[in-house]
Amino acid sequence: MASHGAIQRPSAATRSDSPLDSSNPRASTAGTNWSNFKRAEFKLVCPFNIPSSPEAAALRIIKNLSHFALYYTHFVWIILFISLIPKRKLSLILLVIMTYIGSLFLLLLRAVPSSNIVHKILDKRVVLPLIFVATVVQLVVTDAGLHLLVTLAGSLPFVLVHAVLWVREDFSVEEEGYVGGGRGSGGDGASGELLPLVQESSSMV
Repeated sequence: MASHGAIQRPSAATRSDSPLDSSNPRASTAGTNWSNFKRAEFKLVCPFNIPSSPEAAALRIIKNLSHFALYYTHFVWIILFISLIPKRKLSLILLVIMTYIGSLFLLLLRAVPSSNIVHKILDKRVVLPLIFVATVVQLVVTDAGLHLLVTLAGSLPFVLVHAVLWVREDFSVEEEGYVGGGRGSGGDGASGELLPLVQESSSMV
């Protein structure tokens, strides 16, 4: 009865100084060295730039054409497909059939990646050009050759501009151009392009 109406203060033993208590700032910072954490830097990287020399531009075109070959082909194919829709229905059907054959061929090569016999007999460097030539012949025979020329004339400039200006994501260190000496004081010819991070890390080891 003596304690009735009196204010009871919680004892020190009931306080939670556990590191799991997020409401206790002293406990949350215990054992944490905030100097080890650095604020992340935000960088806006533009994937396009102008090559330093004509040789660097040619090298970049070759690399981007091999890297984005599938995307460039889809871009040209979509434009050709749209141009054939209004009047060239037969040419459109033949284009779809040849595209289907090419897709089946690529799926076959991917299904058996370890078969040297299949890859040696059905070499894609031979089969894919044959499919392309057969498609062109079919378009010319069905009076769609003009559509093909107009499509190539309208799409290839965009492809070349992209191939010249695009910088690959896996390239980080830019070398000096072919013209005007070598890299630093070494004197050996620079590639005028960007070297991959893998090569950089392996050279440091």
